[in-house]
Amino acid sequence: MTVKIYGVPATRTFRPIWMAHELGIAHEIVPIDRAAGANRTPEFLKLNPNGAMPVVVDGDFVLWESMAIDFYLVKKYDAGKGIAPRSLEEEALALQWTLFAVNTLEQPAIDWALNAFVLPADKRDAKVAEAASAKMQAPLKVLDGALQGKQFLVGDRFTVADLNVAAAIYRLLQMDLAKYPAVDAWLDRCYSRPAALSARKLRE
Repeated sequence: MTVKIYGVPATRTFRPIWMAHELGIAHEIVPIDRAAGANRTPEFLKLNPNGAMPVVVDGDFVLWESMAIDFYLVKKYDAGKGIAPRSLEEEALALQWTLFAVNTLEQPAIDWALNAFVLPADKRDAKVAEAASAKMQAPLKVLDGALQGKQFLVGDRFTVADLNVAAAIYRLLQMDLAKYPAVDAWLDRCYSRPAALSARKLRE
């Protein structure tokens, strides 16, 4: 059976695409052109009434919210690859780090990137970029501390925790993280993985 992933790789749809590559899931990316209003059609709103991407359809099961999708995919399709949590404690830690990233780092990372290099120069606001960077310093310090002496966030291997957090702060690949060497090295490890490289090719 082929899992359908609705969205485009340059959005949060990147997260389940990366996960699908990690797990070797047979999948089809169904492009949704937001500019053309494809996310507001009755057909798409039946899948996600919020009109947001991504959405995954696995047989008769429909799921939205990228991080929830990643947990679903990894728990169903891991098949011994080791990316899924192996205990209740690992699952709780993976959820902890996922929520941490979403609640403290994701939005300021987006705001910083938009105003640092993504938007056309005349649309950028240096003050917004500076404020977003400042907002990230405390959580980046927490993340750096958690990675001291460790390769990955949970256990001794790459897991859904690493994928979710690294995907949430994708834009920080363009930030100077010299003050957070453990985060810098960890991001490099995550994004050097073959699955991450292949997913990024679709995004860029």
